[in-house]
Amino acid sequence: MIVSYRSDVGMQRSQNQDSVFAISMPIGKLPNLLIVADGMGGHKAGDFASRYSIEKIKECVSESIYDNRLLIVNDAIRRVNRMVYEKSTDYEEYKGMGTTLTLAYIDQHTLYAFQIGDSRLYIDNEAIRQVTRDHSYVEEMYRKGVMTRDSEEYKNKKHIITRAIGGNDFVVADIYEEQLQTGDIVLLCSDGLTNMVDDASIHNILSSTKTLDEKADSLIELANKNGGQDNISVVLTLIE
Repeated sequence: MIVSYRSDVGMQRSQNQDSVFAISMPIGKLPNLLIVADGMGGHKAGDFASRYSIEKIKECVSESIYDNRLLIVNDAIRRVNRMVYEKSTDYEEYKGMGTTLTLAYIDQHTLYAFQIGDSRLYIDNEAIRQVTRDHSYVEEMYRKGVMTRDSEEYKNKKHIITRAIGGNDFVVADIYEEQLQTGDIVLLCSDGLTNMVDDASIHNILSSTKTLDEKADSLIELANKNGGQDNISVVLTLIE
């Protein structure tokens, strides 16, 4: 597998509250690790929440006593959520902070993804497919059939997240398992990309003849060209 990742402040924000991490080599008992986190809760708190969560996830995974990989990740998420929650309640400057977390690892040709919040994971080859489901108010209303994605209410309430690291003292990640094929590209991204670039345009870039690094750059560039209203983060993994 080949990995490329980027994070950009965008065109309208003064600080990047996104954080990313990607390694194609083993970390602890995991064969690799891919993470996108989009912090919230004010400039200082949001930036801290995403960076701190990723650093602590890496520590927990590296030091885990468990052998089962799903248990390793779930335990790390549980512990880190508690750390972020306690900081948000104990320190005034971190009050109300939290972060999305989209995390994955790939074992042979099987993808395991863990989802909290509205950052996303896609698989692209002949077509692009969103794997994760957003933990957001508007998407939950859409899935219930009481809201359409082109409605004003959807646009106005898109920022309301229903699940986040640090939002409560306990959180559960949705887990996805997907079979991958040679040539697939796995994309993890913050909503700074998906709010600015539609799926078809993402697919056009990912299916181009550009290198993986160039594809990552092109996604960031297009999001900024379309307005860059938020921080933009992408992690790309090419399956060989």
